Amino acid sequence: MAVLSPYPFHALVARMFRELEESQSIFDLPERKFWLGSQNRDTSVRFQGRRASSPLGPAAGPQSQMAQNIVLSWLGGSRVMELKTVQIDDELDLPRPCIDMQTVGYNVEWSQELKLEESLEEYVKGAMLIDLLVASGKLDIAAADTDTLYDMSVGYDLAGIHTERVQTFLRGMLNCSELVERLRAQIPDEYAHLSDTKFRTQLSDTLTLSTFHGCPPDEIERIIEFLQDALNLHCIVKLNPMLLGEERTRELVNDVMGYDEITVPTSAFERDTQWTEAIAFVQRLGDRADERGLSFGVKFTNTLIVENHREFFPGEKEMYLSGPPLHVLAINLVGQFRARFGDHYPISFSAGIDRKNFADACAIGLLPITVCSDLLKPGGYARSKGYFDELEARMDRVGAPDLESFIIRAYGLGIEALAHATHDEDLRSACLNALADGSDLRAAAKECFERWVSETMLLNTAHYVAAVTEDERYHLSANTKVPKKIGSELELFDCITCDKCVPVCPNDANFTFVLPAIDVPVVKATRDAAGAWSSREDGRLVIAEKHQIGNFADFCNDCGNCDVFCPEDGGPYVLKPRFFGSLEAWSAEGAGDGFFLTRSGDGVRVHGRFGKREFELDPSGAREHYRGAGFDVQFDPADASGSIEGTSDVEVDLAYAEIMRLVREGLTKDARENYVAGLLGAQ
Repeated sequence: MAVLSPYPFHALVARMFRELEESQSIFDLPERKFWLGSQNRDTSVRFQGRRASSPLGPAAGPQSQMAQNIVLSWLGGSRVMELKTVQIDDELDLPRPCIDMQTVGYNVEWSQELKLEESLEEYVKGAMLIDLLVASGKLDIAAADTDTLYDMSVGYDLAGIHTERVQTFLRGMLNCSELVERLRAQIPDEYAHLSDTKFRTQLSDTLTLSTFHGCPPDEIERIIEFLQDALNLHCIVKLNPMLLGEERTRELVNDVMGYDEITVPTSAFERDTQWTEAIAFVQRLGDRADERGLSFGVKFTNTLIVENHREFFPGEKEMYLSGPPLHVLAINLVGQFRARFGDHYPISFSAGIDRKNFADACAIGLLPITVCSDLLKPGGYARSKGYFDELEARMDRVGAPDLESFIIRAYGLGIEALAHATHDEDLRSACLNALADGSDLRAAAKECFERWVSETMLLNTAHYVAAVTEDERYHLSANTKVPKKIGSELELFDCITCDKCVPVCPNDANFTFVLPAIDVPVVKATRDAAGAWSSREDGRLVIAEKHQIGNFADFCNDCGNCDVFCPEDGGPYVLKPRFFGSLEAWSAEGAGDGFFLTRSGDGVRVHGRFGKREFELDPSGAREHYRGAGFDVQFDPADASGSIEGTSDVEVDLAYAEIMRLVREGLTKDARENYVAGLLGAQ
C-alpha cells in the first residue's frame, strides 16, 4: 500500500484554478454539481454561536482528511466541516480493504492515516483553498452562502490527548497564523493577486470528541473537562448506538428492519457506556460548560459494532455498520435523548444521511448534519447537491423562507406546538394567521418565535422517530441489491470506461486520461555477440478506448471502494496504472504496475514498473534513452527496432517503452488537469 501523501499547496492552487477555467470542474467535480447557495431560501444555521451557510458537513472520515477532500465537501454544499479524527497513535497498521459499500455500509477503518502534523497542515490548506476560491470571484456565489465553520475531532483517550504532539495540534488549530503565512508564500506567481486574501488564523475553537468503543464514561468526562479547562473549547461528545441497550438494538436491527445476518456482539454492550451513565455525565458537563460560558452538545452516533459475516474483510472478527440501518438506530437515540433533555443540548448527527432524509434531519433541528456513507456511492461528492434540491423543494412546498420556519411548517405540527409556546391569545392568533396565509412567522410570533421553534422541534422529533422506524426503505428488503458485475477482468489499459471509480474515491485518487488508440506489433529486440541487433514480433499492443483510468497512488489508501462499484473484476486501485508523486514512493511500492514522471532537461523522464520489472525512459533529443535490468539502449521512436543501439545482455521488450512513451504523452499533453501533470508543472 502506498503511503497517503499530501499534495504541495502551490500545485493544488494551480490545479484548482486551471481546472475550473479549462474544464469547468474542480478536483474532478463538475461545476454543475456545485452547491453555491439558494436563490430564494435561507439555509443558514448557528453552530456554536457562529453562522454557517448550511447545516451540512462531512463526517469526521474520508471526506475531510486531505485538502482536496475538504474543498470537494465544500463545493457540494458542506459548511460545517467536521475534520477527520486525529489521535496520538498516527502510525497504525490498518487492514485493507477497509470500506464495503455493497449494500448498507461496513468499514474497518480506524482514525487518521496522516501524521498529526500533516493533518494540521491539510486542514489549513483546505480552508485556504476555499478562501482563495471565494476571493477569486470565479464562483457565482453570494457572500451569505460562503460562511464556513471547521470543527476538529480528536480521540481516543485522555493520555493521548495530554501528549505534547496532540496539544501542539490543538494549539495549531486555535492559532494557525504561522502556518498560514508559510503557505501564503507558496501561492503561485500567476495568482499573486490573491496572495493578500484574508485567511482565518483561528481555524477552530470547537471540538467533537470521538471516543473508541468501550471508552470508560469517567474517562470521557475527564477528557471534556480537560478540553474545557485547558483550551476553553466548545465541545461535543460523540456517543455510540449501544446506548439503546442490547434488547432494543436487537429488536430494531433484527426484528423491525429484518437484518437477520447482522449480529451485534453482547461484549459491545458490556464494555460500552450505559444510558444512565451517559445522561449523568452529559448533565454534569453541560453544567460545567454553562459556568464557563461555553457550549456543549452530543453527537449521534458512532458506527455500530457487528460481527464480520462477510468475506470482504478477511481476518477481521468485527466490523462497523453504517448507512440506512444505523440511521434508524441513531434517530431512536435522538428521540430518547430529547425525551430526557428536551432541546437543551444541541445534537450533531451522522448516520445514514442521504438525499431523501436530509430535509427531515433539518426539520428536527439536528446540527451539523454530517454524511459519509452516501458520498461513497456512485456520484460521490456530487450527490450532496441533491440534498439541497430536495430540501429547497420541501421548503417551497410548505412556504418556509428559512430553516427555522421550515421546522414549524415541515410536518404540520406548528399549531400543536404553539399551544406550548405561548399563552398570549393575541400572539397565538397572529401566529395562526401567519401559518394559514403563509406570511412571516417570525414577525407574527415576535418574542415567542424561538420557543415556538423549540416546541415544534420536539414534536417533529417524536413524529420522525415513529415514521423512520417503520419506513421500509431502511429495512433489509430495500437494501439487498449489490452493484452489478459483468464478468470481465480489468487490465492495465482499456476497460468499459464507465468512470464510476472516479467519484466514489473519497480522496480523488482515480482519474481519467487520454492515450491515442493504437494497434501495433509487440517488438522484442536482441543484440548478438557481434553487436548486431535483430527483432521479432510477439503479439500486438492494442489500446482502443476513448480514455484510460489512472490512480494517483499518493492519495489512494487501498480502501477498496472503487472495486465495489467497478462493473469489472480485480479493482481499479489494484490493476489500473498507479502514478506516484515521488521516486521514493514509486520505489517503495515494489509491486504492481506503476509510473513516476519527472522533469529531465527539456523533457520528461518516465520510471515504469510492469510485473515487478522496472524500466526507465528518458528523452534524449529526438531519440529515447531506455534502460532496464540487463540493457541500456537508445532508439528513434518512429522506428524503434530499426534504430536501436546500445548494450544489452537480454531480449529488450520495446512494448514497455512504447507504453511509457504513450503515458508520458497522454499525461502531459492532455488538456484536462491531473495530479501528475500538476507536479511536473511545479518542478
